[in-house]
Amino acid sequence: MSILIKNGKIITASAEYEADIFIEGEQISAIGKNLQVKADQEIDATGKIIFPGGIDPHVHLDMPFMGTFSSDDYSSGTLAALHGGTTMVIDFVLQTQGKSLQHALDAWRGRSDGNCYGDYGFHMAVTDFNDSTKEEIIHMIEQEGITSFKTFMAYKGALMIDDGQMVGLMKEVKKHGGLVTVHATNGDMIDTLIAKHKSEGKLSPLYHYLSQPEVTEAEASGRFADMANYTGANGYIVHMTCEGALEAVRRSGSRNQRVHVETCIQYLILDASLYEKDFEGAKWVMSPPLREKKDQEALWAGLNQGLVQVVGTDHCPFKWEQKLMGKDDFSKIPNGHPAIENRIELLYSEGVNKGRISPQKFVEVTSTNAAKIFGMFPKKGSIGIGADADLVIFDPNEKHTLSAKTHHMNVDYSGYEGWEVTGKCKTTILRGKIAIDHGEVKIEKGYGQYVKRNKVSPII
Repeated sequence: MSILIKNGKIITASAEYEADIFIEGEQISAIGKNLQVKADQEIDATGKIIFPGGIDPHVHLDMPFMGTFSSDDYSSGTLAALHGGTTMVIDFVLQTQGKSLQHALDAWRGRSDGNCYGDYGFHMAVTDFNDSTKEEIIHMIEQEGITSFKTFMAYKGALMIDDGQMVGLMKEVKKHGGLVTVHATNGDMIDTLIAKHKSEGKLSPLYHYLSQPEVTEAEASGRFADMANYTGANGYIVHMTCEGALEAVRRSGSRNQRVHVETCIQYLILDASLYEKDFEGAKWVMSPPLREKKDQEALWAGLNQGLVQVVGTDHCPFKWEQKLMGKDDFSKIPNGHPAIENRIELLYSEGVNKGRISPQKFVEVTSTNAAKIFGMFPKKGSIGIGADADLVIFDPNEKHTLSAKTHHMNVDYSGYEGWEVTGKCKTTILRGKIAIDHGEVKIEKGYGQYVKRNKVSPII
């Protein structure tokens, strides 16, 4: 099967130009003006822009949490991602304390394999680092293509590891060419504040936010950077939300250290005032919580300064009935927010159209940098000869309104209900096949492939 895309404007992380794209099989075969080739199908992209398929390196699909599961499974989640221009996701395999990494991977594969519309990979969340776990690291990197290892500095008793385990994991992962990622918040401080608020009868969603002040994230981010510097490990902080944490990373640069940083679309455009909406604030209960306007400004600046390299989603949706588990106690509200389908359009509308970031920066932080950091470039995240034909044909001028009535995520509300955006994904191509065309699904469940990733480099 071959496709010729004509008359579009190509945008990459480094350039913007008009050219045709010729796809043969799963890969890009030729790029040039007025290509004279015969194709099985032609697409006229006049007035549209074309950029690499999005990569969301932070999602939680079909994830067990607090006695329930996130409401998007691998089928609905990756399909919603494709509707929103994201052609690949990287999910988190969560080790159960006391059990092996392989045990966890087998459980996640049981839910994912054969069920994905879009391509996918895994991070391995290490919640119990010991001699047995240590021996599994090389197998995960060399055989499974899992080159990034998630750690938690919060959720004691379930996910959190201590600093000694963190240092041990960093040393082992560094030895084998991997990357250590972190949920950087001070769990002990947060647990103390949660207990304090509950003892005072302060149980609304607002106190989820007030239990995680900025200092809890800033302190943990700095501590993680210090440990990464001490061990020489390649480090990556997920879902950064605030100015204080960004300043901790900025300080680490003064000693010539590079710490990769990811933020999420919600932290760029939503703020903590939403927690004042009584229990409706539960829609935005996530960890870390939404922050203040000054933090949004810091994160936008961080994108342009290169301090923040990736915009993901931390997509972890729960239906309203699930959120009601915490109706009388904020600490029982399942943490998570639906955004996998909205990230690309929101960032283009709020970022590029409003002059906050350039089109090249948009491509960089939605696709190319994730491909580089996580060992998939130039196969993914690029428009070049031999790259996977993962492409989005996008109308930069089409206005539309986000709503739970029209989105494809398996959740009965939207964190962006009524939000008007300018820019719409019209056609999404995955490995040379049209996956979504003007809202119509063109591929079958199971077309998505597991992507083994290469060893990573601290330089992008």
